[in-house]
Amino acid sequence: MPSSSQLPQKPRVVQSVSGAFHHFDLAREMAARGNLERIFSTFPWARLKREDVPRELVSTFPFIHPALMILERWGIDLPESVRWSLNYANATSFDHWVSRNIPACDVLVALSGSGLASGRIVQARGGIYVCDRGSSHIRFQNQIMTEEYRRWGVDLRPCDPRVIGREEEEYAQADAITVPSEFARRSFLQMGVPEAKVHKVPYGVRLENFNPVSQAPADSFEVLFVGGVSFRKGIPYLLDAFKRFAHPHKRLRIAGGVQKEIRAYLSKGLPENVEFLGIVPQREVKKIMSTSHVMVLPSLEEGLALVQAQALACGCPLISSTNTGGSDLFTAGIEGFEVPIRSVEAITERLQQLADEPLLQQRMKEAAIANVRSLGGWHTYGEQYLSMLNQLVLNRSIFAS
Repeated sequence: MPSSSQLPQKPRVVQSVSGAFHHFDLAREMAARGNLERIFSTFPWARLKREDVPRELVSTFPFIHPALMILERWGIDLPESVRWSLNYANATSFDHWVSRNIPACDVLVALSGSGLASGRIVQARGGIYVCDRGSSHIRFQNQIMTEEYRRWGVDLRPCDPRVIGREEEEYAQADAITVPSEFARRSFLQMGVPEAKVHKVPYGVRLENFNPVSQAPADSFEVLFVGGVSFRKGIPYLLDAFKRFAHPHKRLRIAGGVQKEIRAYLSKGLPENVEFLGIVPQREVKKIMSTSHVMVLPSLEEGLALVQAQALACGCPLISSTNTGGSDLFTAGIEGFEVPIRSVEAITERLQQLADEPLLQQRMKEAAIANVRSLGGWHTYGEQYLSMLNQLVLNRSIFAS
């Protein structure tokens, strides 16, 4: 067994991410501790400079991804085959570019889809490759959304088959896989990935901009949804449940952009008192959360929806599906309720319960505000992630001796 002096005292970490996501939050923590060697991204520096990571530690490959974002912003709808091919080219060319430019390191942490070639290079040098997946196992995701599209008669395929194959290669190649929630972890185990390979590290939560700024009205019952309006987010089940539960003055506010896939469904008719707010600036979101009696998030799958923590910080109880990562943020029955996916009946029952029991709603509001004090921020996320990396490096050194 190697002595402590033979083990890396400060593992050198390289990160690779298509875009930014939570990787720049992690990069800030790695840089603050002196561990970050470099972070590679498909975004241009003009977009990344606000992430507060030193310029000398950031390398960019802004050749395909920004163009795709511009086309989307302009509302140019590419054929599925063209869009998939461009996204696949972005991922594979970025990965190969990183593999040719990656500096010496002990660990590569690459967002899933971004690390197959570069991960192999690091492993060939004796380092560790960590595949970081922000959601459920890609095959689990593809299966559940294929079922959902079929249910609503939508002629779409959720995932490019090439991407599914590539990500599963990454899962097999990686020394470790990190996920943000227990739900995501279970999806990997369900798909046959060894339990010891999957590490749960919940995201940090920045709540300094979220706090109660008003009160929910006493003469109505306000229901809220915040997020992209899509089948993946379970919007049809929320609309049906809202229609069913009884209250003389109820309103559902939906804050978020409406995705093209669900527009035909929405055009068939909506319950009364449903308001689509569009994309709402963050400074306004806390006011809407503070004036809502409950936020409902009935997603079919996602890694860890941090909008739930933001709602809790504003004193807004939750009704969340079991596939949102909510169990890592709140306790069912205390700050809100967990419901099965696709269960209109369960959502309706919980909405009715909160509408009929103002004292329960008030207790959950108070518990929600108290709960967020125990949630870790990005500093905690960085500590936990680095602790996991240190253990991987230690284990590698032990087995190599």
